[in-house]
Amino acid sequence: MNTQDIRAETITTEPTRALTAKIFGIGGAGCNAADHLARANFNGTFYALNTDAQALEKSQIQNKIALGNRRTRGMGTGGDPDLGRTIAQDELQNLKSLCTGVDLVFILCGLGGGTGTGAAPVIAQVAKENGALVLAIVTTPFDFEGTRRQAQAQAGLQILTASADAVICLPNQKLFKILDENTTFVELFKTSNEMLADAVRGVWRLLTDSALKPVDFADLCSVTRARHAESAFAIVEGVGDSRVDQVVEKVLAHPLLDSGEVLVQSDAVLVSLIGGPDLSMGEVNRLMTQINRNCEKANLVFGASINEAYTNKLGLTLIASRSAKSDLKPEPALSADRNSPTALGLDRPQFLDPANTERPVSRVVAPVPDLTTEAREQLIAAGARRGRKKVSRLQKELPLEIISKGRFDKSEPTIRHGEDLDMPTYIRRGVALN
Repeated sequence: MNTQDIRAETITTEPTRALTAKIFGIGGAGCNAADHLARANFNGTFYALNTDAQALEKSQIQNKIALGNRRTRGMGTGGDPDLGRTIAQDELQNLKSLCTGVDLVFILCGLGGGTGTGAAPVIAQVAKENGALVLAIVTTPFDFEGTRRQAQAQAGLQILTASADAVICLPNQKLFKILDENTTFVELFKTSNEMLADAVRGVWRLLTDSALKPVDFADLCSVTRARHAESAFAIVEGVGDSRVDQVVEKVLAHPLLDSGEVLVQSDAVLVSLIGGPDLSMGEVNRLMTQINRNCEKANLVFGASINEAYTNKLGLTLIASRSAKSDLKPEPALSADRNSPTALGLDRPQFLDPANTERPVSRVVAPVPDLTTEAREQLIAAGARRGRKKVSRLQKELPLEIISKGRFDKSEPTIRHGEDLDMPTYIRRGVALN
């Protein structure tokens, strides 16, 4: 090749494609958190999805999707996660189109109710099947909201963890470790929404901020993708000469990290530092030595950036993923056929009993009597020897299978004069079945 050929040769490179992100606020709590984040001018496309038409109308988000109008007429799910899941299954085609060509999907919701708890795993599965990295950021109920809501939240968290790439769980009850008892009810939920928004902003800042040592999309995927893990999230800051010690102390005492216990149990940790031009190598080394000491078994991904606004200040964003339990299995692939058993949710267990893998049969079949002809003749002969006295057969409890009441399992029994009228009369009155 001569000099002229070299000069004529040009090197072409494809332009770097900007990451695309969509944020789905699902249910009442999810829509409130998405509203809070949208007001902060977050760079992403927002969607508010709800079965409660009145609550959805109050949302400030432009893209609103009313779920389940045909089934609930815009009046919500009544706290039924099974209904929330079925409603989401009805919208598979629409959800698939929303998740096509997206790099990162954030799912915001509160677990324990009907819409968010039931629909979030379906949306997470659809987004994953379309190639997106799915991060769900959720809250769980306060203790004062009751045991049933807590049970539904834990079941929903288990199913969502098996569907999304990672779930960052922010238990509302832990807010009492952060806030004063005199905090108003409005401030309490505002703080919960702010924590959800901080988690989304923190992850997005990791990927988009220009940095000396950047954390790219592949790094985030290495910590979260296909792990089906429950992740914890923390943002802390320190100011002044002791900023490193302040950051370490806040991380190890952070309520969302269970006072450092989450770090010990984690198998993947992502750390991003942000400091001013005065940030020294010694400070970085001292801080990361302390972090490493508490998560020695974890795969640690580190990034750092410099910002003039952080002069004499140090900020840390941390995501820690714990290994998923061995009994968690991803949701089966979703079918676009709305009439299929999968789309209708008939191939899934009841929501509050993930271990139950079989539906009850639709009818009761009594067992065939085991008396042989010879045994029957012997009984007749014995009766003849004792005169005309009738022979009464021993009544045994038939092994009949109990039929589930379906959605009516959650209903209170009908009690009148101390008797359960839902129980068959022959059982209540002790009538023998001959």
